[in-house]
Amino acid sequence: MLVLGKIRQILEAFGPERPELTFAEIRRATDLPASTCQRLVSNMVAEQFLDRHGDRYRIGLRLGYWAAPAGAGLDVSEIVHPSLVLLRDTTGETACLYRREGDVRVCVAMAETYQAIRREMYVGKLMPLHAGSASRVLLAWDAAAAEEVLDGPLESFTTTTVTDPSVLRALLNQTRQQGYAITSEERDAGAASVSAPVFGPGRALVGALGISGPTQRLTSQRAAEWAPVVVRAAEQATRLLGGRPGV
Repeated sequence: MLVLGKIRQILEAFGPERPELTFAEIRRATDLPASTCQRLVSNMVAEQFLDRHGDRYRIGLRLGYWAAPAGAGLDVSEIVHPSLVLLRDTTGETACLYRREGDVRVCVAMAETYQAIRREMYVGKLMPLHAGSASRVLLAWDAAAAEEVLDGPLESFTTTTVTDPSVLRALLNQTRQQGYAITSEERDAGAASVSAPVFGPGRALVGALGISGPTQRLTSQRAAEWAPVVVRAAEQATRLLGGRPGV
């Protein structure tokens, strides 16, 4: 088990932003003794867990082939369900996963609040792609979709719906920088939400995971307090899907 833990340390040193590493970089990232790290890296190359190109190493293509069946036949909504339940139980608010479908977003999974006063939500519900925290997350990590939305008319649903493309563009940049979005009464009066991105393998955006509820409970202060909790739940969902957390 100790050896497996060290192998995992080495594999986790790599990432989308660090697809190739030298031995020195691997050792710094893992903090393993030089002799131990050298022995493990050499064995991992021999067993095709890593590929070596000159003085640099990459995750082995063979390892990717072995991992491919892991996601076969799995339903994303089932995989992230534990994250939604934990988020619902921690915050007391309805937790949902949203995905973009063309020019709208759709709720694909949820764990509903136990509170009597709740925001109406159900799996399959379609919502606009420019209003609400989940929409902001989906656009912040999908440049092509964002440009389509920003080039079109931005319908107003409440007095606080963002309808100015330049303002929305700035808010999308802010969302990406901070790693989450908080909105209040953008789509429905009296409702607020907090959302963060969920990624799959290769940093592909899977969707936006978040909580929503009435503003009487989900105040601006409470939403800010829950934001790190939402981010952690989204990171957990990312790991469950085989992705790697990080903005």
